[in-house]
Amino acid sequence: MRDTGAFRAYRAVVLVALGLFTIVPLYAMVSSSLKPLSDVQNNFTWWPTHLTIDPFVEMWSTVPLAHYFVNSLIVSSCATIASVVLAIVAAFAVSRFRFRGRTVFTTTVLSTQMFPGVLFLLPLFLIFVNINTATGIQLVGTRLGLIITYLTFSLPFAVWMLVGYFDSIPRELDEAAMVDGCGPLGALWRVVLPAARPGVIAVAIYSFMTSWGEVLFASVMTTDENRTLAVGLRQYSTQTNIYWNQIMAASLVVSIPVVIGFLLVQRQFVAGVTAGAVK
Repeated sequence: MRDTGAFRAYRAVVLVALGLFTIVPLYAMVSSSLKPLSDVQNNFTWWPTHLTIDPFVEMWSTVPLAHYFVNSLIVSSCATIASVVLAIVAAFAVSRFRFRGRTVFTTTVLSTQMFPGVLFLLPLFLIFVNINTATGIQLVGTRLGLIITYLTFSLPFAVWMLVGYFDSIPRELDEAAMVDGCGPLGALWRVVLPAARPGVIAVAIYSFMTSWGEVLFASVMTTDENRTLAVGLRQYSTQTNIYWNQIMAASLVVSIPVVIGFLLVQRQFVAGVTAGAVK
């Protein structure tokens, strides 16, 4: 397509519209978090007349946000680590070895991504209840149960993505490592993983973001003791009042870990996603 003046104008209009579509909600969130509650409860105003940081201070006492923050950090970190480790081992086996049922396994892993997560809610809940009845291991209302739950929908995507990334790495590197005395796991650790670092980082970010912002399963699988941030934000809404300014302030705080993590490894993330998609 020729880069004509009309096309450049059209492109500029589209980009500005998309930018406003992203910036306006963010501005509304930031401005609302800096307003007193009386200004937020009334009609929304684009230009705040009274600026205050009290919502960022009061949000920690209105709701046990720090406790929820720790719960989310533990659950998301453990789910991410488990997902990455299991995905690396499974993807390496699928990529480098030929075994009976390999095609069925990869097809089954990929097919799980076609179903919405809500379909797995009731089956998982019943499985956890039956496990508790049979073994006495409590999974419903525990961090362990939530970690296992998050693995059910982050692990299949991680395996599928890493298989494509490992396939793009020449097998000659594995063979050279084995000639030098490494076994399959040694070749994976010393040769394949360093070459696949962008893909591993992309999988880790995806797993962490999926666990960090998940609401549906956390609403059912947690109690007041191990509630996560995404669910805890609802407690700013009571029967008598809704603390809109504190909700906005807490939402900004919740997004900070994900934003910082993405900015630190954005190059590796883009490279990993692109390589997996192209493959």
